[in-house]
Amino acid sequence: MKTHAQVAVIGGGVVGCSVLYHLTKLGWRDVMLIERSELTSGSTWHAAGGFHTLNGDTNMAALQGYTIGLYKELEQITGMSCGLHHVGGITLADNQARFEMLKAERAKHRYMGLHTEVLTPAEIEKFTDGLVNTKGIIGALYDPLDGHLDPSGTTHAYAKAARMGGAEIVLHNRVLETNPRPDGTWDVVTEKGTIHAEHVVNAGGLWAREVGAMAGVYLPLLPMAHQYLVTDDIPEIMAILKSGREFPHVMDPGGESYLRQEGRGLCIGFYEKPCEPWSVDGTPWTFGHELLNEQFDKIEDSVAFAYRRFPVLERSGVKRVIHGPFTFAPDGNPLIGPVPGLRNYWSACAVMAGFSQGGGMGKSLAEWMIHGETEVDPRGFDVARFGKWTTPGYTVPKVIENYQMRFSVSYPNEERPAARPFRTTPMYDIFDRMGAVWGSQYGLEVANYFALPGEPRHETPTFKRSNAWDATRAEVMAVREGVGINEVQNFGKFRVRGRNARAWLDMMMAGTIPQKGRLSLTPMLSPKGKIIGDFTVTCLAETEFQITGSYGAQDQHLRWFERHAEPGVTVENMSDRITGFQIAGPKARELLARVTRADVSNAAFRFMDAKQITVGMVDCLVQRVSYTGDLGYEIFCDFMKQRSLWQTLWEAGQDLGLRPFGMRAMMSLRLDKWFGSWAREFSPDYFPGETGIDRFIRWNKEADWIGKAVALKEKAEGPQRRLCPFVVDAADADVVAYEPLWIGDKVVGFCTSGGYSHWTGKSVAQAFVPVGLIREGLEAEIEILGERRRARMASGPLWDADGTRMRG
Repeated sequence: MKTHAQVAVIGGGVVGCSVLYHLTKLGWRDVMLIERSELTSGSTWHAAGGFHTLNGDTNMAALQGYTIGLYKELEQITGMSCGLHHVGGITLADNQARFEMLKAERAKHRYMGLHTEVLTPAEIEKFTDGLVNTKGIIGALYDPLDGHLDPSGTTHAYAKAARMGGAEIVLHNRVLETNPRPDGTWDVVTEKGTIHAEHVVNAGGLWAREVGAMAGVYLPLLPMAHQYLVTDDIPEIMAILKSGREFPHVMDPGGESYLRQEGRGLCIGFYEKPCEPWSVDGTPWTFGHELLNEQFDKIEDSVAFAYRRFPVLERSGVKRVIHGPFTFAPDGNPLIGPVPGLRNYWSACAVMAGFSQGGGMGKSLAEWMIHGETEVDPRGFDVARFGKWTTPGYTVPKVIENYQMRFSVSYPNEERPAARPFRTTPMYDIFDRMGAVWGSQYGLEVANYFALPGEPRHETPTFKRSNAWDATRAEVMAVREGVGINEVQNFGKFRVRGRNARAWLDMMMAGTIPQKGRLSLTPMLSPKGKIIGDFTVTCLAETEFQITGSYGAQDQHLRWFERHAEPGVTVENMSDRITGFQIAGPKARELLARVTRADVSNAAFRFMDAKQITVGMVDCLVQRVSYTGDLGYEIFCDFMKQRSLWQTLWEAGQDLGLRPFGMRAMMSLRLDKWFGSWAREFSPDYFPGETGIDRFIRWNKEADWIGKAVALKEKAEGPQRRLCPFVVDAADADVVAYEPLWIGDKVVGFCTSGGYSHWTGKSVAQAFVPVGLIREGLEAEIEILGERRRARMASGPLWDADGTRMRG
């Protein structure tokens, strides 16, 4: 065993072996994998081995497609068999909501290059040789890429390919400690000696929590006991085989089951409601090749449902029962990437669908380690999407909820209730008494809207317009006609201080760094020119700045700041120490003037000004800017003084019609001006020129800011597509995101976001359009829930086009 390596991967399951292979594929040869037992000795060996592309996150779906395509490549490289069976698969829909979800996914697949199709009940019966009872079935989604493989053979193929690329694999060698050195490298202490590694990858699987704890890291994941059955030989399956075909995969979300062929019989697994978390307080090091005891009682209802859906099962004997643990994160997606707060320590954990996602996750992590960024936006699987606020007390109920709802319909407006409320602001009880209907962002309770008198305190999950419609409209009108108020807690907020603060920000940000008392909007770019941040920068003093961005991305942004740390600069995350409110609307200035002695006239307090003033009894940073696009102010204060600030503003605004508004109204208001949104219009998938955020880049500043060369190249050559606004002839459903844009009979682009502009009474969307097709009044169609709706490109903002209200 070598004593030094560029990378030490801990864990020999399919994910660890995939990471190892992809590191060698991208050019790092001095890499090794350390496994406590044999390869596959955790969850991998007893996995059902199915793979599919269906995933609500488009980047995850694309990476799952990559994973599936990789298996033939592995077979060619190694000469080993992965036991591939590309039989195709169908996902059944037994209610209208689920059918709408499948149609929405099919629409996304059109521009992703995935060739899925919607099937009728008659087509389902033909496709499955009549073995599916289609009573109550509305339709299904067919994916020709779905199939299954041999888990052990595939993992060993990854391992052989990695060895062929120069990697070393050490078995029967448990890691005992991981100790950081001051230079950011690691000593990995094992049973066979110590390895000095430049990078450590935690691919510990069932033991990821224990491996993380060695580095002082809590990873929010939990093993769940999962059970599937393998039947005896079935004559109907034998007949299909005799005809030279194989039985397809069938996912039946209504029955919480997946079904596939296994030899001459069938294999069926369940995500049952009476589920069981396993080894909540830690995985024993002695566990590995064992299975759990059979528990038919917890799947009794699921089996009964399966007999009705697949009658052939009731006539079949059970050959064996596989009951073993798999790890899940609170949202069901993997935990991949650099762990915040640690140098050169990487997570490759909670990849519960290892044979659908393992290849894509290994590819993305290797790109991250070698190139500094991933090819696609990693937001859906980035380990930093869960902050230090997570605890086992949060993780356990959240993972149970996710497991129970794994096959449930996933609605765009759904707010799942487990482990909530957890993190709240001082305003929670006040807003709650006012009828707030709550959402959750990064564990924080955020008011989505305020229910009208007599309305339920719950937004109905739907793909169409919800019961929040009337309340949201009332809040929008209150802002546009008077003055509204909401919290600014759900912004990420950082303080940058030091003698080199301005120079550092000029290097980190592509836009202008303002002078004292002013603020600016600026993108932050990666070295490849992708958008990795969308910030407001405020100059408080020549050596002190506040930067404001996405609350949910605060750990990702802090990790980036720390990676580029320089002497003479400190960056402090103030997201949960600074809070406050924004007030917006034509009467916002009058309200602010009533509660401060400062001069807030337009002449004294211009648009994009920032001032330290006292509001009531509270010292505040007040910024004249508003995401509503209206006259507005962001008022930041100390967390402990928020309720005093509220009382001052609320009492002073009663005769002005002051009304609280939530995020549903905020998203409607921003669309009136076509303002972009982080993770929708602005994300690491996009370049600044194609999104329009390049208007905030200061091209002539002397600083050599990150991403400058690529951005200048894009500017010189021009983007191939641009983000364009559309007014949509919608029915009862609006654009959410990723709906395809049609011109004629061809899909030419897709939507980044949309919704309903309550102020103008129009359904709207923003979509990418190839530059060569853009023209005034462009007519197109946007596919919403399987129906193509007419759309016309807008020529400018729907409201306050010249900015008179916002700036006046």
